[in-house]
Amino acid sequence: MKHAYVFPGQGSQYTGMGKPHFDNNAFARRLFEQANEILGFNISEIMFNGTAEELKQTNVTQPAIFIHSVIAFRCIDPVPRMDMVAGHSLGEFSALVANGALSFEDGIRLVMIRAQAMQKACEMQPSTMAAILGLADEKVEEVCKTVAQESGEVVVPANYNCPGQVVISGSVKGIELACEALKAAGAKRALVLPVGGAFHSPLMEPAKEELKAAIEKVSLYTPSCPVYQNVVAKPVFDKDEIKQNLIDQLTGSVKWTQTVQNMVADGAGIFTEVGPGKVLQGLVAKISKDVKVEGVE
Repeated sequence: MKHAYVFPGQGSQYTGMGKPHFDNNAFARRLFEQANEILGFNISEIMFNGTAEELKQTNVTQPAIFIHSVIAFRCIDPVPRMDMVAGHSLGEFSALVANGALSFEDGIRLVMIRAQAMQKACEMQPSTMAAILGLADEKVEEVCKTVAQESGEVVVPANYNCPGQVVISGSVKGIELACEALKAAGAKRALVLPVGGAFHSPLMEPAKEELKAAIEKVSLYTPSCPVYQNVVAKPVFDKDEIKQNLIDQLTGSVKWTQTVQNMVADGAGIFTEVGPGKVLQGLVAKISKDVKVEGVE
């Protein structure tokens, strides 16, 4: 039975995140201090004592979740045996640090560039996302394609979270039209999310170009185990391919359902979520009833 480690994305943050590690582990304190220095502001103070509103700011949320996830992983004792890793959206950067492909320092820098670039892209055009519940993936894809063709608006499936739960992304008008059409097609719910932009859609193209320039300058190392990347949902070892998939992820779909299904097919029997919250534990349990699910915060 193989052991998979998975890492959460944006939305898992909470006040006090990571503080037990800071209080109880000198190694963790050094990593927090290093992160503060690289970022140029005291992110640990915001993580430990900031308001929910402060933690929601993209330039805080993304590095905060990354830092918490990596520190939580590095504080696991004894050092875990990993057969495969994956991360949901932002969590893919944490996964790459865990399997040795990316350094902690470069990871923080890339995550910060990613967060700032995404924020700028969001400000360029009003856009949003919506959760679609109770409809087959294929139907969501079909309706989004039809709405986009007929209206000229951008609307695409962004996150395949688990069977019966797909998040769509696009222009405000595109999401509004798609939600109406998806409810008419039988969706149990079509809930517009409180986010500031259309992540994992073509509207992130400006951010993709900025992130690409940064990723191409970074050195990757041979990973200790395969990373199942969001845009392909398959195991990847090749460093150039890992880089390209990280770049494509900004405008491509997060194929989480397919990723977990492929990990299970390749022998994963235990999934450990590392980082804040329990979102991925819930999704993995819905995708496969036959695996053990646990968490490390």
